Amino acid sequence: MTEGVTEALVTLGRAYVRRAPGTLFKSALAARFLNPRLRDHPRRRVVDVECGALFAVDTQDLIQRYLYLFGAWEPHMTRWLKSRLRGGDVLVDVGANVGVFAVLGSRLVGDTGRVVAVEASPTFHRRLLRNAALNGCDNIRAVNAAVSDSHKSLTFILASSHNMGANSIVPYEGPAESTFEARALPLPELLEADEIARARVIKIDVEGAEGGVVRGLEPVLDRLRPDVEIAVEVTPERMAQLGDSADELLATMREHGFHSYRLANDYAPQSYPRAMKRPAAPVRWRGPVVGETELVFSRVDAEVLV
Repeated sequence: MTEGVTEALVTLGRAYVRRAPGTLFKSALAARFLNPRLRDHPRRRVVDVECGALFAVDTQDLIQRYLYLFGAWEPHMTRWLKSRLRGGDVLVDVGANVGVFAVLGSRLVGDTGRVVAVEASPTFHRRLLRNAALNGCDNIRAVNAAVSDSHKSLTFILASSHNMGANSIVPYEGPAESTFEARALPLPELLEADEIARARVIKIDVEGAEGGVVRGLEPVLDRLRPDVEIAVEVTPERMAQLGDSADELLATMREHGFHSYRLANDYAPQSYPRAMKRPAAPVRWRGPVVGETELVFSRVDAEVLV
């Protein structure tokens, strides 16, 4: 098969996955053909996504590839944010990457609301700014900084450009594709008083450094609005490499009146067609966290966080 024919099949396959009704054959097509092809033969495009926004993408990277292929990233999180954010709210997005949830949040909170998009990577910070500009998101305040529990300098390591969102301060002994240094400080010091007071959702996705971020946030937890909800991607193994513990993080949140809920999250391409059709709500979580888990902390006491 010639390269031209293969590229044409990719274009047709993507159109089927994104636009055709139902889910028939979409999972297999995405997992076995489209995802590896777009990773190994990258396309650079400006594409529309499910919420109607535009993103400049490079499909070599996992998140940007899924935006191109499916028009979405983390459909369960997307659905939950849509159910939470209203006009005038504040979204704080720590580990904002290229701005997927910052742009979504910008549309949900409107002109009277604000999104604070915190991203340590200078490269991603620039891409975030570009995507915000593409969508006219004047209510996004983008901050190029790292977040921790104290003032310190951190070294971030990227193992592979196939998943650039995996930039992490967790020690890594293999070959590094890139590294950068960033100055870190506690999240409350990056936020204005009004942003702390109005924060409806705080989203934290920091690849193992979530223990430090939550410790730095703890002094203001009781000053946040009563209905604030905090979403944290918890990665116990990576946390342990930094001397942190998922149990300690959960205990901190319990002490401040928060209940734990698990939000479904699956990065496998074959899961996306079904997840986009039927995104799930967070469900009560009472057990230990033993693997990478998306948790939502809320003062609502229920079995399902609707």
